[in-house]
Amino acid sequence: MNKDTIQILIAMVVYMAAVIVIGVVYAKRANKSSEEYFLGGRSLGPWVTAMSAEASDMSGWLLMGLPGVAYWCGLADAAWTAIGLAVGTYFNWLIVSKRLRRYSVRANNSITLPEFFSNRFRENKKIIMTVSAVFILVFFTVYAASCFVTCGKLFSSLFGFDYKLMMLVGVAFVLLYTILGGFLAESVSDFMQSIVMILALTVIVVIGVVKAGGIGAVIDNAREIPGFFEFFGLATPVVDEATGQQLVEAGKPVFGAVADYGILSVCSMMAWGLGYFGMPQVLLRFMAIRKEEELTRSRRIAMIWVVISLAVAVFIGIVGRQLFPTEASLLSKSGAENIFITLATSSLPAILAGFVMAGILAATISSSDSYLLIAASAFAKNIFQGVIKKKATDKQVMLVSRITLLVLAAIGIVLALDEKSIIFSIVSFAWAGFGATFGPLMLFSLFWKRINKVGAIAGMVSGAAMVFFWKLVLNPTFGGVFAIYELLPAFIFSSICIVVFSLLTKAPSKEIEEDFEAVKAGKVEEA
Repeated sequence: MNKDTIQILIAMVVYMAAVIVIGVVYAKRANKSSEEYFLGGRSLGPWVTAMSAEASDMSGWLLMGLPGVAYWCGLADAAWTAIGLAVGTYFNWLIVSKRLRRYSVRANNSITLPEFFSNRFRENKKIIMTVSAVFILVFFTVYAASCFVTCGKLFSSLFGFDYKLMMLVGVAFVLLYTILGGFLAESVSDFMQSIVMILALTVIVVIGVVKAGGIGAVIDNAREIPGFFEFFGLATPVVDEATGQQLVEAGKPVFGAVADYGILSVCSMMAWGLGYFGMPQVLLRFMAIRKEEELTRSRRIAMIWVVISLAVAVFIGIVGRQLFPTEASLLSKSGAENIFITLATSSLPAILAGFVMAGILAATISSSDSYLLIAASAFAKNIFQGVIKKKATDKQVMLVSRITLLVLAAIGIVLALDEKSIIFSIVSFAWAGFGATFGPLMLFSLFWKRINKVGAIAGMVSGAAMVFFWKLVLNPTFGGVFAIYELLPAFIFSSICIVVFSLLTKAPSKEIEEDFEAVKAGKVEEA
């Protein structure tokens, strides 16, 4: 390694050490009980709630995936996705957060999402708990794999080491402090990481714009590329089928005719916003805040962070097309996701570039720890203690959760072995899975008294099944209208199934309806 690379490594090691210290500091408290370990004892303040929710949600795709989409095919896909996410964030905080915080207390002080759904319907056989826990295990393992890919790409790109080795190093680090500190350590470190992420994005876009000659120059360059700077058109890079690399002629990247981008495409990308209603890592923050009234302030903080971060991430891809139009490492759909790294390492002194690179590491860590911890809690708390061994002690639950962490990480590693994996694509599938499986169920559980256990199960199963069927069968077979993002049709289908199956079967018991009315009226005592 040369001098610059060593400086970058030092800066990142300092950052990683700070995160581990947080894990150690909170380890003692985390091990007091499973509630402390999995939900932090419902003690989060408004700032930590807001910033940790968004940092754990956005993950490495905010700094690599989204700029990569903008760099590769222009504004439309990236911008409409960002708009959908911003709108979804706002409505999730506005209509879901307070009622879920209240209802989770009423539902026997539930500390995990499967437990909330199970207690919400007062089930005895724990079918809802088991089904929801299984889906969390499946989709969060895929989600964690996307974070591992980010780690591998980041370290191999920076230091030239083997992708697989670097991916394993990142996984080991995430596991270390997640096992140590649990939810509270994860939330506090996510707060710190959210600050690093937004600073890294802002610094890079400002420096990039200055190097490019100003915003006007960036926009002029983008407009010269057919369909690149349009909301209703899409640039189409011409790719060599043998190498997967975009063709370059006369020193310029080659683009084909502008692809159509109609209302169906807009709806497809905007549908990303629906995912928020079923995203466990965000919903758990609503449940963990110390006071329901503080969620209003959290919403405002979260929205400012989200709007700035998404807008800047998209614009980084646009700036990158001007500064590095023919950079060989960027001229593939997978390689384009390195544009943030390329901008940082070429624009900043090495030591500062290292801290900016920590922004990517921050985004990745803040998500992967959430995914692994929630998935582990789903198995340990909801399947092991809820179904297999109902009299399991807190110590046994936490031991099983840590073993589960290791197993899930191992599966995620296998899924992340291909260094050509596209982060944005992996995330989009897992996002659709959660959004369709839990989104409609969450909304109906909070706002429709008539939903029953049968409808809840039907909604989860149908939503998840439609995501797989649409993505793996309908889309590749028929294309056209079936090329729409699978979250939208799966969300609609799940909602229909919830209503139909609930109305065709027995109405909820009087006790369940009383719970609903008490929550609706705000008559819930704090845990």
